[in-house]
Amino acid sequence: MDILHYLGVDFHPYQQTIAFVDKFGEIKTRCFYHTDKVSLRKFYQQFPTGSVVGVEASGSFQWFEKMLFELNFELKIGNPWLIRKMALSVHKSDQRDAEHILDLLITNRFPEVKQRSEKSQIILAWLNYRDSLVRQRTAIANQLQAMARSFGLARFQTKAKSAKARIVSSNTSDELLFLINSRFTMFENLTAEITSFEEKLHLEALLDERAKLLQTHSGIGDLTALCLIHTLGDVARFARKQQVTAFVGLAPVNHSSGEKIRIGHISKHGSRLLRFLLGQAAQSSNGRAIKNVLLSS
Repeated sequence: MDILHYLGVDFHPYQQTIAFVDKFGEIKTRCFYHTDKVSLRKFYQQFPTGSVVGVEASGSFQWFEKMLFELNFELKIGNPWLIRKMALSVHKSDQRDAEHILDLLITNRFPEVKQRSEKSQIILAWLNYRDSLVRQRTAIANQLQAMARSFGLARFQTKAKSAKARIVSSNTSDELLFLINSRFTMFENLTAEITSFEEKLHLEALLDERAKLLQTHSGIGDLTALCLIHTLGDVARFARKQQVTAFVGLAPVNHSSGEKIRIGHISKHGSRLLRFLLGQAAQSSNGRAIKNVLLSS
């Protein structure tokens, strides 16, 4: 493909810097704010259909991807860590980054990553949002437990219907009662939202044969199975099991030098949520194994 058909883009949430080669063979850069989508679209329209746009994998840019699709452009998404590692200079700026991406495209060295399907993006968005709701509910529950301790009450199950009555029945002022009622209302609303998402995710797991197969393993439920499926994508792209471990971020960091072998903590690259769910699955599986041993003894 002609080098005039390549564009390197340093993409940020509110603006982007574009590096391209003009008809005289010179590298030029332009910067656009995303609030001015008319000018941005007009700029891209001057390039022929089939042009290739390269960006780093970052946050959400569905609107940008849709615009390029409408213009019949090809979007390539690159590994940010590898792109930075391949840079010739330690100096960094929007213009330098865009020109570096352009150079990688032209020289056919762009470290492209496989983009998740729209379905996978939606499922992972549900999972992450449900996780954020659970964390908010846990924070509210901890606040209620702290208030109960200050009243001299024993620890209780926040979900229990009697929990609210136990705290309210304490000698509390109207001001504290307002705060208690507000927190219980938030807890109940969050629980309803979490239940709604879990029902939708359960239905998705029922319709996915891969999820059913994964759930034959001890400790793995709907959430872990779906997160594993839609985070890893096509597992055929992994040649060895060690690559899967590294992709998830569970591989230990090696700091060995010479005769000294130093194996550090896990890399924590990749999905934080998947690592958490796998940890929960391991604990659940171990708990069941211990219970079975005790029952059989």
